[in-house]
Amino acid sequence: MDLKSQKVKLNDGHFIPVLGFGTAVPPEVPRSEALEATKFAIEVGFRHIDCARVYQTEEQVGQAIRSKIADGTVKREDIFYTSKLWCTFLRPDLVQPALEKSLKDLQLDYVDLYLIHFPVSMKPGEELLPKDENGKIILDSVDLCRTWEALEKCKDAGLTKSIGVSNFNHKQLEKILNKPGLKYKPVCNQVECHPYLNQSKLLDFCKSRDIVLVAYSALGSQRIKGWVNQNHPVLLEDPVLCAIAKKNKQTPALVALRYQIQRGVVVLIKSFNKKRIKENIQVFDFELSPEDMKAIDGIHRNIRYNEILFGVDHPDYPFSEEY
Repeated sequence: MDLKSQKVKLNDGHFIPVLGFGTAVPPEVPRSEALEATKFAIEVGFRHIDCARVYQTEEQVGQAIRSKIADGTVKREDIFYTSKLWCTFLRPDLVQPALEKSLKDLQLDYVDLYLIHFPVSMKPGEELLPKDENGKIILDSVDLCRTWEALEKCKDAGLTKSIGVSNFNHKQLEKILNKPGLKYKPVCNQVECHPYLNQSKLLDFCKSRDIVLVAYSALGSQRIKGWVNQNHPVLLEDPVLCAIAKKNKQTPALVALRYQIQRGVVVLIKSFNKKRIKENIQVFDFELSPEDMKAIDGIHRNIRYNEILFGVDHPDYPFSEEY
């Protein structure tokens, strides 16, 4: 399957591939895994690579991209690379230096997309999760509209082609969209999205504003302790999903990914298993019927795996809103 043709147009005229490869490595996995997995993903056809400063894998992922450019597999312009601005760098004067640090780690001249990772600001400094003596995250207070203006400047400077947000609720998006003197709209909002949390209201809102929804944890979630609620049911064992998979002679994972693509959602997958990385590309080889889509809509249960609770006391914590 030629993945290069499967793209969605962003509101700034650039194009984003509908299937992306995520590069967050669980704490117990060596960073070098990100290098091998990203190289392999590019070899089998992935052109959209999603990373972030906080994943601490940008050196490895940059190396993977550059090695695939060097061996002639791809050109730089074939790759759509996303990085994200972490919570400790939301003060406007810290935004461009943070992006420049990512570019230096990557050894790339520009990123294709730069996102505000999470709308909760934390104390600036070297620590990515700054904690007080009781182990509580030290929060900060930043006007996200000012942060956004700093992202607009990064786009104007050519450091990133497009700018967007992640983990924003619709009110936080409205705030940016209604900002006086707005120069560029966010092109996307990257959020947790899967059949148990299908984000239909947020998706409708984003579509009405020409903002693309990008789905992370699209297969439920790898259960990383401290980040993910361990008590939730496993999405890929859902009986409805499994029955639809069986009927279509596909895996439940492929059905969950295909579901997103058919609703106009850009979907990220994360795997360090070569067989699964390759298998995910088969998402373009079949189609779900309207009945299947409706049945999957029906299993939504408002289950959020990534509650990101360290920000819950912050006025900008996004998940207290319905959507």
